[in-house]
Amino acid sequence: MDEEEVSLDHPRATSLRIRAKLAHGFKIGITSAFGLFAHGRGEAFDYLIGEETTKNSTRAIRAAAASLLLARHPVLSVNGNVAALVPQELVKLAEISEAKLEVNLYHRGGGREEAIAVVLRESGAKEILGIGSAASATIPEICSDRRRVDPKGILIADTVFVPLEDGDRTEALVKLGKTVITVDLNPLSRTAQMSTITIVDNIVRVMPLLIKTAKQLETETEQNLQKIVKAFNNEQNLCESIERINNRLKRLAKLSRDT
Repeated sequence: MDEEEVSLDHPRATSLRIRAKLAHGFKIGITSAFGLFAHGRGEAFDYLIGEETTKNSTRAIRAAAASLLLARHPVLSVNGNVAALVPQELVKLAEISEAKLEVNLYHRGGGREEAIAVVLRESGAKEILGIGSAASATIPEICSDRRRVDPKGILIADTVFVPLEDGDRTEALVKLGKTVITVDLNPLSRTAQMSTITIVDNIVRVMPLLIKTAKQLETETEQNLQKIVKAFNNEQNLCESIERINNRLKRLAKLSRDT
């Protein structure tokens, strides 16, 4: 099923359109089969949080936008799923925050890097790092191809946006002293737990809000932006997401007992 074939009246229309985008991404070689499995896991957690942007996620988005605007060398890391779902939004966010776009994949090869670069260029990107031999630097303590980074990008970045990321690289980036922002629907994952700022939400809901918030904060002073970042507590943020899931499960369990 293609995205345009999804009926607007279908009760799961949004979910089906996301799946269609990922399936198309798989067909054109930007999404891996492993990425499709990962999406299914994330979608399950989206059900648990209620498929909406929560108050604590809104605060996380605000802190993320402020962090990107404060950064001297921000980088937006791009994998297959992100490129399939929100390529235009990535380019817009990069423009607003003056961030670099860098392709970083767990499974390189098969032309995936180049295919993702094509999608990003078609979405308006002018410079894309991390393609082929450009990813000549390495991050220690990582065994997968994720360790390969561009010396002009993630290697020297002070703030890295790593949506739909792997926990090992997130942990390694934090150990290197970088501010790490992620989007992860599972508040219990290692990525969510290790990141500096975790947005527990669906990437397709997050990106428009992140762009809007960054635009709103563009004119704020550095002092005010720093206040926003310092006021954010990621541990509390994750606890609130977990509490929300627990409360929803309790309500559902009660409904089940009452029927």
